Amino acid sequence: MAWASIDDGVTGDSVWLDRSWDGGTTWEGLLGKASIPGTWTGTRTLMYNVTDPRGHRRGLVRACGDAAGVGCTNWVYPTVCDTLCDGTGADRASGDDQSVPSTTLYGRTVRLHVDQKNSTAWASVEGGGAGDEIWLDRSWDGGSTWPDGSSLGRTTTPSGAGGTRTAMYATRDPRGLLYGGAVRACGREASHNEGSCTAWARPAPTRARAAADTLMASYDPYNGWWPSSWWNSAATLTAVVDFARASGTHDYDWVIARTFDRNKGVFAAGTRSSDAIEGDFISRAVDDSAWWAIAWIDAYDYTHDARYLDEAVTIADYVQQYWDTGTCGGGVWWDRERTYKNAVTNGQYLWLTTALHQRLAGDTVWLRRAKTSAAWYRASGLIGPAGLVNDGLTSSCANNGSTVWSYNQGLAIGGFTELWRSTGDGSLLATARTLADAAIAGQPLTVGGVLTESCDVGSASCDDNQKQFKGVFVRNLADLASATGASAYRSYLQKQADTLWARDRTSLNALGERWAGTGPDQTDWRTQASALQALTAAG
Repeated sequence: MAWASIDDGVTGDSVWLDRSWDGGTTWEGLLGKASIPGTWTGTRTLMYNVTDPRGHRRGLVRACGDAAGVGCTNWVYPTVCDTLCDGTGADRASGDDQSVPSTTLYGRTVRLHVDQKNSTAWASVEGGGAGDEIWLDRSWDGGSTWPDGSSLGRTTTPSGAGGTRTAMYATRDPRGLLYGGAVRACGREASHNEGSCTAWARPAPTRARAAADTLMASYDPYNGWWPSSWWNSAATLTAVVDFARASGTHDYDWVIARTFDRNKGVFAAGTRSSDAIEGDFISRAVDDSAWWAIAWIDAYDYTHDARYLDEAVTIADYVQQYWDTGTCGGGVWWDRERTYKNAVTNGQYLWLTTALHQRLAGDTVWLRRAKTSAAWYRASGLIGPAGLVNDGLTSSCANNGSTVWSYNQGLAIGGFTELWRSTGDGSLLATARTLADAAIAGQPLTVGGVLTESCDVGSASCDDNQKQFKGVFVRNLADLASATGASAYRSYLQKQADTLWARDRTSLNALGERWAGTGPDQTDWRTQASALQALTAAG
């Protein structure tokens, strides 16, 4: 943020900010204009945002004053800096990746060059002559607009040369909370007005960081979530935290506190969820509440901030109210109305009770609950004879034969694995392995070696919930792989990452629902978060 001040003035002198979203060509003027009151010699404005990450805009600001004449400072932050700054010579690049095809124009070849390590890019033109021009366009919204990034580094081919190149420009602006900027190379032949541009591309310094940068373009930093899905935002925050911990990348650490602070309160139905949020991330949907408890345990592990663990306990206490031995001998109800005992809520409960025991010194209560949950889960009928978890139980407490979803399988794998870590009971680890082996062996969850939901097949399409299921599975399978050291699980995780990166990625590093790359595919921040979990799990 920025503000303007005026000093050594007289009554009536004034000061304000100008802010531009197009590199200083046009601007919003007189922001916060303030005049020096009587007996004072100076004053200042309020503060204003320099950038607009929710609107994918990078702004510039300047201070202006009127004291018997108007004067302004230079624009602030015209240069983007990350590892390297705008204008760095291409001779300093750590590699030259031409990730999109070149384009031609009157016999000239225009190329986009990417320094993946430093997330910078430059453009070149070759096969031409004097007067040919080359430049970069830079966009913060995937190529939809580029108001502050047109004609970056515009360079003219000198006399006697057949081509030239621009300097390098950054594609990430951490200072402005803008990540995953896209670039393209454009050129113009000397004697014609029209130009030609390559496709847009985003750098990929690592596969996981490329996925995370693209994911963050959908985060709303003002409201602190990924609109507009409540439980999906919890699972997505978990994906971001897992990535940060595994990679050592701290660019997104601020997201954890921002999400917590902006969403801990009360929200009317329709604001964050179709249900009212009653405070502490709790709603009538018991499973939605539990996703947030899982996210805050993950945040606590990463930050060691006790408020996140305290929040997880508060939510888990709420979930505990819906453990009911009066129906089916136990298990947690899916909703406050107690209409359904299903796999997702009970997988979450097993994982949560175990996780709290592991983190609360001297605990015996949560461990007892975890052991009871594990015994009930194995005897409940949720696990079918083939080792696959069906969606839930009938009103008569039998397996309902409903869809086998990957996230139900994954939550059970993770819950039994973690309880084994706490107790050393080998039967728990054996159950986790049985569930994992059934999932990766073949249909319905694995097709051609690739994790597949039933809604990934044929002309079907997954809804917003189902888009994120696979990420939950791979996160928990990675836990089992770490616990056992089994090469089969490691190989499976690597296969998922390699396949989705090769078959299900655009030049903007957007990752879709169908990791095998088949159509019809869907791509949004939920599919991006799910794929990020796979890339993180593979390492």
